[in-house]
Amino acid sequence: MHADPGARLVEEPAFILSAIRSGSTLLRCILNTHSQICAPHELHLPHTRVDTTTWYTELALRTAGFPDEELAFLLWDRILHRLLEASKKSVLVEKTPGNSLSWRRLSECWPRARYIFLLRNPADIMRSALRVGPDPESTVVPIVLDMIDGVEDARRELSGLTIRYEDLLSDPVASTKAVCAYLDVDWEPTMLEYGQADHGPFEPGIGDFGAAIRSGQVQPRPVTTTAQPVPDYLEDRCARWGYTPEARDAR
Repeated sequence: MHADPGARLVEEPAFILSAIRSGSTLLRCILNTHSQICAPHELHLPHTRVDTTTWYTELALRTAGFPDEELAFLLWDRILHRLLEASKKSVLVEKTPGNSLSWRRLSECWPRARYIFLLRNPADIMRSALRVGPDPESTVVPIVLDMIDGVEDARRELSGLTIRYEDLLSDPVASTKAVCAYLDVDWEPTMLEYGQADHGPFEPGIGDFGAAIRSGQVQPRPVTTTAQPVPDYLEDRCARWGYTPEARDAR
C-alpha cells in the first residue's frame, strides 16, 4: 500500500524556479502583498527530511504506506498548509532558488503544483553572484551554472509560466498581471507597493537583503551603457534564454 501523492492539504502550490540573484525575492514580496497570495521567505523544503530511528518503526510506517520519502512530503505539505492557514489567503507561492535543483522531488510531492520560471540574463546572474557572495569564484560559478541548467531542465519537462527579471523591472504591471492570471487571481495594483506589507525578515539564507529590496518599491531597470564580455561557458546559456544581442534588440 502506498500513500496517495495527490492527497495534500495544499494541492496546488506554486513554485518560483530561478537561479540565485534573479529577482525571486522581489517577485515574492510583490506577490505576498496580494490579498490572496501567501509567498513566504525561502523555506528550503528539500533539505528538510524525516528519519525513522528503529527498523520496526520504519517497517510499521512503510507497511502503512509511509516510506521515509512520503513522510518528508507530508511534513513539507504540513509546513505550507500552516503558513497558508495563518495568512488566511488562498494561494501559496514558494521561491527558494535551490528548488531549481530539486524540482523533480517537488513535482513528485505535489503532482498538481504550478511553476513560474523566472529568468535573468545568465551573465548578469553570474556577475551579481560573484559580487555579493562571500564564497570564492571556484565555488560560486558551478553552483550558479547548476541552477541555470536546473531551471532550463524544468522548463523542458514541466508546464508553467516564464517571466523575465528585466521585464519585471521595466514593466512590473504587465509581468505581475501575467503571474496573477496564471495563478487565477485578480491583479491588484497595490501589490507593486510591497513595502506596505510585512514580509518577515530580510536576512542572508532566506532571501535578498540588499538596499533595493528593502526600499519597498520596484526599482527602475539600470541603463547599460557598455556591453560587458560574456564568459565562454555562459554563451550557450545566454543564447538558450534569448539573451543574445540580437534577441535583446528585438525585445
